[in-house]
Parts: sequence; C-alpha cells; structure tokens
Amino acid sequence: MNSAARIEAFLEMMSAERGAAENTLSSYRRDLEDASEGIDGGLARAGAADIRAYLDDIAARGFAPTSQARKLSAIRQFFKFLYAEGLRGDDPTGTLDSPKKGRPLPKTMSETETGRLIDRAAQEAGDAGLGYADRLAALRLHALVEVLYATGLRVSELVGLPVTVARRDDRFFMVRGKGDKERMVPLSAKARTAMRNWLDARAKVPAFADSPFLFPAASDSGYLSRQVFARDLKGLAARAGIASAKISPHVLRHAFASHLLQNGADLRAVQQLLGHADISTTQIYTHVLEERLVRLVNDHHPLAD
Repeated sequence: MNSAARIEAFLEMMSAERGAAENTLSSYRRDLEDASEGIDGGLARAGAADIRAYLDDIAARGFAPTSQARKLSAIRQFFKFLYAEGLRGDDPTGTLDSPKKGRPLPKTMSETETGRLIDRAAQEAGDAGLGYADRLAALRLHALVEVLYATGLRVSELVGLPVTVARRDDRFFMVRGKGDKERMVPLSAKARTAMRNWLDARAKVPAFADSPFLFPAASDSGYLSRQVFARDLKGLAARAGIASAKISPHVLRHAFASHLLQNGADLRAVQQLLGHADISTTQIYTHVLEERLVRLVNDHHPLAD
C-alpha cells in the first residue's frame, strides 16, 4: 500500500470512527499530501530524520509556527493510525518536538470601525436605487454582518444557519458548533430586523423557496460559501473606508468577544457564547481584561493621578 492509499485509509477512519467534519478532513488531506510530496519516497515510509527535514523546509518557506504545529499534528495522527493498524512497527514522530507557538493577539476592530461597517451595510441594504440583484446581495450582506456581530458565530456556523432561525424571530437561538455541541447565542433587535428584511426578499426568489438554509446558494453544500462571504465583507469594508486587509469574518467574531469584555462581560460567559470547549482558548482576550482593569483603577481609585 503506497502513501496515497494509506492517507485515504487514514481519512476514512477519521470520518467513519471519529466523525471528523468535512473541513477537518480537507485540512488533514492537504497537510498529509503536502508532507508526502515533500519527502522522498512518500510520507508512509518516512523516518524521523525525513520528517524533521520536512519541518525545517516548511519553516524556511515562511510557514508560521501555528501552521507548522498543525502539520506536525496531522502527521502524528497519521503515524499513530499506521502503528495501531500494524502498517508500521514504529512511530517516527515520537522524538520530534512541536514548533514553539507564540500567543499572538487576535486581529480585531474598534467599536467605531465596526459601527461604520454595519452602518454602511444598512445604508446599502436600504438603497432603493439599486438593481434587483444588487439589492438582494446588499440585504443578504447586511443580515450576515448584523448576525455575525450580534452572535460571534464561526463563519461556517453563520453561512449554514437554517431558515427557521429567522422565521422564529426569537431573541436567542441554538446553534450546533464544533464537536456537534449546541449552545445558545443572542440576537440583537437590529440583527433580527436585518434577518426579517432578508427573509422577505429571499421569499421572492423561486430558486430559494425549498431551501432549508437562511442563506441558500447554488453550491455543493446548498448554502453560501465562506469564501464568497469573506470576499463580499472585504468589499463592504473598502466602501466603508476601512482597509480590507484588516477585515475577515473571523475578525468580526473577535470584535464581538473583545467588545463584550471591554464593556464588562465575564470571560466565562464569552467562552460559552463563542463555543470554546476550554477557557484557555478564550484567554487570548485577557489583554482586553487587563486594559479594562487598568482603566478601572485609573478612573476610580482615590489615589490615582
């Protein structure tokens, strides 16, 4: 069995036995195939020295430590599978150290910038002078931006929302996230209004009538792709006078969390809203809490200058 066949067998196991999501499987496939192409003789026959040389090579190519660590994690999982299945008598990754990962602060946006972005989306959605297709796209984008900032959803959760979320018009709804876990997220009044306006426009499109998704599209999944939303969001940012390089759906998710913490929210509550399984993941936002505590002392302590 060559490397390609063993990678396929590993991916089938991850899907069948561990229920890995499609995005996870695609990521494993990319990382393992890249490693296999970068190692003479393929990944399945590689020794520790081969894998170390590959890791040195991707570091030299400019891959971030986080990307290097992710690739090594995929390779480790692959060799554990081969060893467990009796396809290898050893695990060459056992002696390899993980790349040192820093704790970079997440990109985010100020409340002022976020307000400008959302105001621009609302303005375009209300522009009666737009043609039919452009108005439809503007209403959809406004709903996406309002809901993302109101909920802090992952982009994959947002684009795949069921249409029933908008039809219920509730202040909260349940979303199924990573690990098939459900959590409750809030909906602001503005987000609910934007969703209703989109729902009214969506109802007039015959092609969308039978779709179970809030944001349907002619794609394999049946709903709007993350890439299309990211592209539309960058275009909106440019029109709002914000550098498009600063903007992505994930940046808006970070803005949701940062702004909550800046305004007094508890870290545990933000953890639950974001759907983080471990509080340590949410602790990337502790810099926001530290800034708030410094401001609190400076503003309210009787001996502060």
